[in-house]
Amino acid sequence: MRPIKLIVIHCAASPNGKQLAKNDGRQSAAGIIDVWHSRRGFKRQADAIARFNPNLTSIGYHFVLDTDGRKSLGRALDEVGAHAQGHNANSIGICLVGTDRYTRAQWDALHSLVKALQAQYPTARITGHRDLSPDLNGDGQITPNEWTKTCPGFDVAAWIAGGMQPVSGHTLE
Repeated sequence: MRPIKLIVIHCAASPNGKQLAKNDGRQSAAGIIDVWHSRRGFKRQADAIARFNPNLTSIGYHFVLDTDGRKSLGRALDEVGAHAQGHNANSIGICLVGTDRYTRAQWDALHSLVKALQAQYPTARITGHRDLSPDLNGDGQITPNEWTKTCPGFDVAAWIAGGMQPVSGHTLE
């Protein structure tokens, strides 16, 4: 098993509150994102595809949380992701469908998933994708003017400090 140092939370940059999975049960949110990642040139290794989720050839995330709270699996945990350049070898990627506002079901699913991953990887740091931006001024802090992305659209550190409860102003319903 590869060492996991980071659990990185992302957003799909899709419309807030709009479910990605097809209601007919034939396509999961991970399947939709797999198509997007394929168009961007992402590729999974053939042996990884053969071992886990053979229908998904390109997805970069390990988990996708759709608006109804349903968790779709992308890559296996032992497979290097393609979600946070420079950090993929030692991280797990979680993607929330939406951009910056999420349903109560998504917040609950995120809480549950992160707690389970923390139990499995107790030394892993939980962070937002934006917090992996370069520290351009060298002051030891990544500030909004230094973000290369705003993903996941909320402050992950504040979410953790708040007991992993839905973040005010970032909740639908």
